Amino acid sequence: MARKAPGKHYREGMSLMAFFDQFPDEASAEQWFVNLRWPSGICCPRCGSLNVQTKTKHPTMPYRCREKGCAKFFSVKTGTAMQSSKLSYRTWLLAIYLVATNLKSVSSMKLHRDLNITQKSAWHLAHRLREARIEYRGLFSGPVEVDETYFGGKRKNMSNAKRKEAAKLGRGTAGKTAVVGAKDRTSKAVAARVVPNTTKSTLQEFVSEYVDPSATVYTDDAAAYEGMPFDHETVVHSAHEYVRGDVHTNSMESFWSMLKRAHKGTFHKLSDKHLARYLAEFTGKSNMRDLDTHDIMKLTAIGMRGRRLRYRDLIRDNGLDSGARPH
Repeated sequence: MARKAPGKHYREGMSLMAFFDQFPDEASAEQWFVNLRWPSGICCPRCGSLNVQTKTKHPTMPYRCREKGCAKFFSVKTGTAMQSSKLSYRTWLLAIYLVATNLKSVSSMKLHRDLNITQKSAWHLAHRLREARIEYRGLFSGPVEVDETYFGGKRKNMSNAKRKEAAKLGRGTAGKTAVVGAKDRTSKAVAARVVPNTTKSTLQEFVSEYVDPSATVYTDDAAAYEGMPFDHETVVHSAHEYVRGDVHTNSMESFWSMLKRAHKGTFHKLSDKHLARYLAEFTGKSNMRDLDTHDIMKLTAIGMRGRRLRYRDLIRDNGLDSGARPH
């Protein structure tokens, strides 16, 4: 392939036709999950025993542990985000593929139509996949760009009640949700988090958690970044300075731009209540963008282990605004 081809031309993608050729039926999709989870042979997810009965008469649990102290039925869904899900393995795998191959993600309405399931099931499924995203671990060696931004609807689009409430809080970012992120220019890795505020202690605690003490940090001229124990340089946005040699936060701002385009063009609304999961989805996409499509699907499925998200937990009150309209 041409070296000067646009985009991530070195990645091996997967067309929709290739997906259906590889997974023509439910059995092939289930076997993919089995091979990925148990490459050395099926074992009990509870006790780890390899003494497993692989053909049972249970309608949904094809395996049973033979250990006397366990003797539990299980499937490849057990102990994963798929546990207790009535959706087929092929539906789960196609959802993983669609999320992996759409740069600005997929709305629950689109999944509802493409997967032929209810919108409620599609919404729950999408959040379970976001919950499965593997968070970046380790310190950024730098140079590191750090920036914060805000999410929330435009005041002109709010109801009269919400508009009055926002007006009491002030102008600009008042009533919106703050997020902070960092990008390592060396590894291209991104980390981001919803934060309660953009005070000095909050932002600098985030930086200290993700950035190696020897790294150079680039930020804008917000006062909250002053006095950080790093080699620290700023661009003076207040004076319309955005680049000074290597000093800029353009890469981090590009990440925010992608997420906000998904907000406006795909989801149309990102509520405070669930914003952290959307953030996890897009940091995960960014950190895996150099991988082949099949490898991204594998990492997503691996991340589903131990990440069960029940519907009742998804809709449970967590003190944040869901943005739901009153009935």
